[in-house]
Amino acid sequence: MIRTALITASLLAGSTAASARPVSYAGGWTLIEDTDRQSTTALVHYSPSAFYSLGLRTHWHRSEDILFTGPQATWLAKRWFGEDHQANLYVWGAAGLVKDIGNNPEDDQLGGQFGVMTDWETRRLFLSYRASASDFGSFGQSAMQAARVGFAPYKGDTGELHTWLMLDVDHRPENETPIGVTPLIRLFYGSALFEAGWNVTDDAPLLNFQYRF
Repeated sequence: MIRTALITASLLAGSTAASARPVSYAGGWTLIEDTDRQSTTALVHYSPSAFYSLGLRTHWHRSEDILFTGPQATWLAKRWFGEDHQANLYVWGAAGLVKDIGNNPEDDQLGGQFGVMTDWETRRLFLSYRASASDFGSFGQSAMQAARVGFAPYKGDTGELHTWLMLDVDHRPENETPIGVTPLIRLFYGSALFEAGWNVTDDAPLLNFQYRF
């Protein structure tokens, strides 16, 4: 029993460096910013418990120049523990207003987004999959999926800088280039997580940031 608890605590200390958590500890606030080859998303959320979070999401689809803003709820549907690994399954949904911030002739629309995220990790290896869909009314619908693999060149202890080398492959069927490949580096220190990479198929940057209060 004590051995299991120690293993779990050790795994949590290391694995939090690997995953960008959409649900935090009970009472925690989190700021998340994601910029990929197609869009820029910002999310501020509060976790009333360790099993769900509530927040405000903004999503800028850059090529179409439309902006979605609305509340988002995220649930930790399942968490698995092993002797040397942890896995999670999250489900999220958001509903709100879609606005033209470019030259689209459409009026404001009601819209929504939803998705799933899952990850598996040890202190040295990381695998994840995510999928999402958007319905922006007359602005259109879209879907995407992505998988990621990562490797930590060293095991960072609590309070140290954690470094991960990762490869992200995404599929966006509506895009001119449906498959995107992005090598990136992830740095995690204290409450801050930063990712930087470059999409080699679309020639576009990836910049992600997360901070927990």
